[in-house]
Amino acid sequence: MRKIMVVTGTRAEYGLLSSLMKEVSSDSDLQLNIIATGMHLSPEFGFTYREIEKDGFKIDAKVEMLLSSDTHTGIAKSMGLGVIGFADALERLKPDILVVLGDRFEILAAAQVALIACIPIAHIHGGELSEGACDDSIRHAVTKMAQWHFVAAESYRKRVIQLGEAPARVFNFGAIGLDHLPQMKWLAREELEKLFDIQLGSPLFLVTYHPETLSHQDPLSSMNELFYALDEFPNATVIFTFPNADAGGRVLIKRINEWISLNKERAKSFISLGQQRYLSLMREADVVLGNSSSGLIETPALKKATVNIGDRQKGRLKASSVIDATVQRDEIIKAIKYALSEQFCKKLPDTKSLYGQGNVGFKIKEVLKSVELSIQKSFHNIEYG
Repeated sequence: MRKIMVVTGTRAEYGLLSSLMKEVSSDSDLQLNIIATGMHLSPEFGFTYREIEKDGFKIDAKVEMLLSSDTHTGIAKSMGLGVIGFADALERLKPDILVVLGDRFEILAAAQVALIACIPIAHIHGGELSEGACDDSIRHAVTKMAQWHFVAAESYRKRVIQLGEAPARVFNFGAIGLDHLPQMKWLAREELEKLFDIQLGSPLFLVTYHPETLSHQDPLSSMNELFYALDEFPNATVIFTFPNADAGGRVLIKRINEWISLNKERAKSFISLGQQRYLSLMREADVVLGNSSSGLIETPALKKATVNIGDRQKGRLKASSVIDATVQRDEIIKAIKYALSEQFCKKLPDTKSLYGQGNVGFKIKEVLKSVELSIQKSFHNIEYG
């Protein structure tokens, strides 16, 4: 049996990968291996590896790598620990293909080990841009280490080819996160209120804000601009999900909790919501705020408004339902008011997803069943003029 190993380091990434994991585990010609790492194994971030096990998956290895530090030095040292841990895990489990998604530092550590161990890599969500974060460079680095590429849009496919990858190795199946929408067991607003122990008034804001790791601006000062903006909407219910374990992330978590303590009657924060609760809340929200990629991929598919703040997602494809704002409070306030306006809300039903229509996990699985297992590949030159 061909052994397909999936690496996951965050709750959001697992939510995207789970449809592929289900497809692989249910195929009699394939064997699924899972490595959980990073935030999944941290009590600070909710021990989210338990969600993987709750869904019926067996975790074959746990790679401890996340230091209790979100400085640049701490993140770099975490990567070093990850390389050591992945080296042991891959040597023991000996997968035929390693599957990684996206652009986080945990994924870079895993890809480095697979490259040296001569294990073919399948990379999901390559070719994208997020110019406000170091993730952008990590994503392209993983692309060059990988043999097979599953991108979310045609422009991203062209960019991966521009990086020297052969067209036959690059598949545009759309965004895998959209697989969940047609089969989601949606939670009603009343159910969410019971789960969260808060009345979800109107307007309802869902907020996820991560540090801009390439910005020279202090992430705390940027987030304070967001809080100043939220203070201008005192009747809004605000639900926060915590940022990832990136450089500066813990400072933002502390500030979120401070703001929540001053707005207990209308705001709550959660370490992790899980796919069902997060998407159900997104479907109920009036505006999705912050700088998460979910505001550009899943939110438009649900025909909801996004206010995308700052440069973290600069360069990504954006649907008509996405409103860009700088990190200045006046710009954020202006964007939120426009998102809530009758003029803008009338246009939301016409929103078109730029990232496909789902069923991506099945398509990726079918490719992985038959691709060659060699790591050798040629650089694809594009002829100009």
